[in-house]
Amino acid sequence: YLQALAAIIARGKRGIVLVPEIVLTTQAIERFAGRFPGRVAIIHGDLFIGERFDEWQRIRAGQVDVVIGSRSALFSPLPDLGLIILDEEHEPAYKQSEMKPTYHAREAAIALGRVLRIPVVMGSATPSVESFYRAEQQEYSLAELPGRIGAALPPVEVIDLRSELHAGNTSIISRRLQSELERVLHMKQQAILFLNRRGAASCVLCRDCGFVVMCDRCDVPMTYHSTERILLCHYCNRQSKVLHACPQCQSAGIRYFGLGTEKVMETIQRSFPNARLLRWDRDTATDHRVHRQLLDRFANREADVMVGTQMIAKGLDLPGVTLVGVVSADIALNLPDFAASERAFTLLTQVAGRAGRGEEAGTVIIQTFNPQHFCIDAASRHDYHEFYAAEIDARRRYGYPPFRRFVKFTYSHESRRRSQNEALLLRERLDEWIERLGLVDTDVVGPAPALMERVRNKYRWQMIVRGPDLHPLLRVVDAPGWQVDIDPVSTL
Repeated sequence: YLQALAAIIARGKRGIVLVPEIVLTTQAIERFAGRFPGRVAIIHGDLFIGERFDEWQRIRAGQVDVVIGSRSALFSPLPDLGLIILDEEHEPAYKQSEMKPTYHAREAAIALGRVLRIPVVMGSATPSVESFYRAEQQEYSLAELPGRIGAALPPVEVIDLRSELHAGNTSIISRRLQSELERVLHMKQQAILFLNRRGAASCVLCRDCGFVVMCDRCDVPMTYHSTERILLCHYCNRQSKVLHACPQCQSAGIRYFGLGTEKVMETIQRSFPNARLLRWDRDTATDHRVHRQLLDRFANREADVMVGTQMIAKGLDLPGVTLVGVVSADIALNLPDFAASERAFTLLTQVAGRAGRGEEAGTVIIQTFNPQHFCIDAASRHDYHEFYAAEIDARRRYGYPPFRRFVKFTYSHESRRRSQNEALLLRERLDEWIERLGLVDTDVVGPAPALMERVRNKYRWQMIVRGPDLHPLLRVVDAPGWQVDIDPVSTL
């Protein structure tokens, strides 16, 4: 990336570098600013409005050669643009789906590159299935790096948690991971423990009557957070007090089940009372300044073990880390979503890549109840090509992207009946237009309630339109009040 930018700058051009998360801009800025001192600007959503305006003015005045930032940096008014770089191009964070306009920064970058006739460079250790397919079809040029420069990829061990239970180990940490943590702490090295779920218990249940504490505004269970001693909804942020008796049958049989980053912290603290622990998830890292503080503390060896969610899987370069433990690889595996396998493989491979990036060799331990799953098997061997071959075959068979395009329609309303009726009416209109336009191999899945039907007191109904070319349909269908997501990164 640095050499490509230096080459275009030497020709009087400038470049934009996109990273998927604000947290990654910190490390990227240090590298790029070291190479192009005083000529780098930063654009991302966590800047104060004044900071953003100052950077915008510097960019527009041509005072910088490189703009680094998250997806919105693509729209910077940089004169003489000669190169666009997307790091970690597979990341779903490049898609803006919550706010309008909805867009994917990767697709927008490719369109901008075509308009300006400039190169677009996309990099990833785990390319998105769609991008790799386009490279196979020779729509993109493909340059492959078969291994790490100057170091080997760390070996990966898969621990079958069923065997652990049969051996009488009911802890969330397997015996093998426990012994590796002991070794790493004894050697004064660092470890990362990954679990893609926040909180201490993901379900609060009465063992006598079966009552589950649900959010009264969303159709999801409340999560127990032991640090603040509250029950929290992860969708609308509603809080309630910790329960000591069941509100339904008044028994004292309330129990806290499930797993989250706080529970992992408590378990490690009990096993290793002298270990210095750090937690990195949405609860501890509220903005980019806190992200930076946590990253600096860990990089400066002020903590021995970092416990975190997917934030720690994303391209961080931490040379002191010699052990990565995936506490549970099963959380992302079985979601009813066409991209679930890809996300699971990508997350496991990316988090495994955090180990052994310095002088010391690294080890990765993946704990799972599904050791035979093809995602876990391919990730344990760092084998992207094997994963891709299986995944593209499945997508071809079922007509999933990139073989057909998807458009997701979502309707939200306080009245469940209104949402359902609107969904049924739109389904009729879509069927009529598909027939009238003679669209081949095009169909509609749904309507149906969303996986989490009620969020923030609104009932959500969805349907997915699938077809090789949906442009004619989108031009004629009028769907006021509907959220329309073209090429969704998830169908959930």
